Amino acid sequence: MMKKTLIIIATLCAAAALLLSCSGDKNNTLTRAEKAEGWQLLFNGKDMTGWRDYNGDALTNGWAVVDGCIQAPGDGSDGSGYIVTDRKFENFELVWDWKLTHGGNSGMLYHVVESPAFKVPYVTGPEYQLIDNEGWEEVNAPSKLEEWQKLGVDYAMHLPDYSKMNVNPVGEWNTSKIVFDNGHVEHWLNGELILEFEAWTPEWFALKNSGKWAGAPEYGLAHEGVICLQDHGDPASFRNIKILELPRKAGQQVSLFNGEDLTGWEPFGCGKWSVDAEGNLRIQNGDEREYGYLGTREYYKDFDLTVEFKQVSNGNSGLFFHSFIEGYNKVNGWQCEVAPKGSDTGGIYESYGRGWLIQIPDEKEEILKEGDWNTLRLRVEGPHVQTWLNGEPMADIEDELIGAVTGRIMLQIHDGNDITVLWRNFSLTTL
Repeated sequence: MMKKTLIIIATLCAAAALLLSCSGDKNNTLTRAEKAEGWQLLFNGKDMTGWRDYNGDALTNGWAVVDGCIQAPGDGSDGSGYIVTDRKFENFELVWDWKLTHGGNSGMLYHVVESPAFKVPYVTGPEYQLIDNEGWEEVNAPSKLEEWQKLGVDYAMHLPDYSKMNVNPVGEWNTSKIVFDNGHVEHWLNGELILEFEAWTPEWFALKNSGKWAGAPEYGLAHEGVICLQDHGDPASFRNIKILELPRKAGQQVSLFNGEDLTGWEPFGCGKWSVDAEGNLRIQNGDEREYGYLGTREYYKDFDLTVEFKQVSNGNSGLFFHSFIEGYNKVNGWQCEVAPKGSDTGGIYESYGRGWLIQIPDEKEEILKEGDWNTLRLRVEGPHVQTWLNGEPMADIEDELIGAVTGRIMLQIHDGNDITVLWRNFSLTTL
């Protein structure tokens, strides 16, 4: 009887063990319901597929998979140790589990822009701060954290509701979530909404330009970008990283210029910018006679823009798109040419290095009305770029590099003398 009982127990144990082994580890997997909703895993629990160095093509900086978790080695610094997703994301819910060591410091960034012009990701991408507040201050005494550096903040921008923050002890797992929905942003921690704000409002820009990011002109402007994990010199672990993409709200009418002042625009380089008595936006040479740019303070990717311009004198200008500023007055991006007759107004020029992508036929030069008002239309949808001048088609190209990036719309003042151009009646529709 005892032998039979032992056999039954052994059989039940074997069945239980088989059941457990078949069930597998539930981490780094999606439920049937999550798959149906459209959730995607950003980490498969086995290897680093889908991740690479920031501004790199491969993974070389020590991040690895340990016991089903992505682990930061703790060798990073302010200027190194970042990994990013292969893919870009725009609107989303992003969820992940994380744990730190005593005094640990890390972060989750999004809408990060990659370019040789940006040496670190945080000058473009907002960050959900991950840090052991008390432990960090113990390890780094007598230094103290500023409020904008603490756990859960929108780094150097928005503070959480501390009364809603329930943090598990160091060494235990916590779950965080970022929601980015067409400018509406939420930070969650262990099931509680701890912070929310609206991006790109006048209040948001005032906050951006008054603190740490005043010297980072492209911070937080991108509407899409890669997702980034930070190694800030402390080991950190991540698992269950998953994302649900949310739809873009297209068809929005945007007022770029109010006809009264330069609200919504930012000047760079050398130029004189003003609004005249007739409500026209006037751009002129600066005293140094160098390049200058007046850029929208927001980024626009897919859009249909119509605007009128009048070349008062010289007329060497341009309408830049998918562009950003590097340094004082170096622009990275593409230009719909606006120039004197004979100089390809309506053509597309690239400032990255390829130069002219398309120039206009000589017989179309007469479409430009020098000294009078002209209507310029620029439509950008993915890699497809089209231009019209006074209702006549001028350029029509497909370019994958244009489709892969986003950026500001900018009005150029060329270097040289005696340049004055007027602009009015901006009409932009997002696509």
